[in-house]
Amino acid sequence: MVFLTAEWRHLVMLNYVVEPKVLEGLVPAGTELDFHEGRTFVSIVGFHFSDTRIFGLRFPRHADFEEVNLRFYVRRREGETWRRGVVFVREIVPRRIIAFVARVMYGEPYIALPMNHQIEKTDSELRACYHWKYGGCWNSLEAVASGEASVAEPGGEEEFITEHYWGYTVVGRSVMEYQVEHARWRVWRATSATLDCPVAELYGERFADSVSARPSSAFIADGSSVTVRYRRKLAMP
Repeated sequence: MVFLTAEWRHLVMLNYVVEPKVLEGLVPAGTELDFHEGRTFVSIVGFHFSDTRIFGLRFPRHADFEEVNLRFYVRRREGETWRRGVVFVREIVPRRIIAFVARVMYGEPYIALPMNHQIEKTDSELRACYHWKYGGCWNSLEAVASGEASVAEPGGEEEFITEHYWGYTVVGRSVMEYQVEHARWRVWRATSATLDCPVAELYGERFADSVSARPSSAFIADGSSVTVRYRRKLAMP
């Protein structure tokens, strides 16, 4: 069953290496950390929703909005294959009703804050910036890229970050799984990228060192149409 459809566009993705112990206690039962070349990552991601529909319905003033989230990467064995997914630490949107529905329906850690964004594109450069107001101050996530976008290189870090098509969350004592469907994204490698926010206050002290450091990689993904399937409860052994 389809829960949500939307367009996700101009995804700014800053990716940081973290020690696995940083994520202790956050990995949902039945999943395990997903490593790339022996390293564990978290990502700060900002992007724009448009034409959002819930169960096929488009709600006025709630169809187009920004989101900024902190996420990490897990996988789960299903038969003979691995399902590679994400777990969210915190997700920020500008509408309270959106945050409320996401918390109730999916158990996702959403909060609502004032937000805006700017996308500036010229013949030679693309700039994407997302802002949110927290603690009385405006925070920002920004990336600048040049040249042409291309499909992520097979086996590379950009492919690892963008090619996770499942979400996992804990609701009460149950672990929920949902599928996220979209085409492969093209990416621009960022020539510059900045994150300006109080990491420890917003995401927790455990992330303060790693997410305040220089990112391992930064890029802008063009995005695509997205379909989010309705959640299902995992059977625990």
